[in-house]
Amino acid sequence: MITVAQALPSDRAAFIRRTYTHLAGAVLAFIAVECVLFITGIAGAITNLLAGSRFIWLAILGGFAILGWFARSMIARAKSGEQAYLGLGIYVVAEALIFAPILYIAAVYAGDDVIPIAAGLTLLLFGGLTAIAFTTRQDFSFLRGFLTIGGFVALGLILFSVLFGFTLGLIFSGAMVIFASAAILYDTSKVMHHYSTDQHVAASLELFASVALLFWYVLQIVMSLRR
Repeated sequence: MITVAQALPSDRAAFIRRTYTHLAGAVLAFIAVECVLFITGIAGAITNLLAGSRFIWLAILGGFAILGWFARSMIARAKSGEQAYLGLGIYVVAEALIFAPILYIAAVYAGDDVIPIAAGLTLLLFGGLTAIAFTTRQDFSFLRGFLTIGGFVALGLILFSVLFGFTLGLIFSGAMVIFASAAILYDTSKVMHHYSTDQHVAASLELFASVALLFWYVLQIVMSLRR
């Protein structure tokens, strides 16, 4: 398999263009789904449902993890473009449903400008990290161990916070922003050094997942500071 880094400059440029075009499309689709959820009142209903029991929230997080695995597997095994796009679409919708409660709380209780501020900060961070990955051309695969261990630690803390009803606080959100930033560097490097030039849909899903994680915790920080 010829990786993107080994491909001809024209093929590499085409892959990058397709990947980030699909990433932008996924972000726009995410925004469109969120708008539908807000307009139809589904976002408010989900928020009220989760407010009643922390165990429902835990079940939804588990379901989201399964859907994320399913979407990635579908794209990896896809024999046609339609299957790959279906996997990406499933993942985007799942992310939108998970984000609905926190976006609803931010919009209704934290202030009209909280979401735009968090989105702008996320865009700036993502742009800066992407520039670092592209300009240095370094393989950040050495971050895999840190991300694996950090991911298990974060999941454990989130699980305990849900089970025992305590909040993780601003320090945890800051640590997760650092974690998500490392994930963006790792995923961008992985896309360039370990993906082939026809895997642009899978590449856009990986980058979208990291951007969504970064946005989640940047939003948490902005909401905490506003309060």
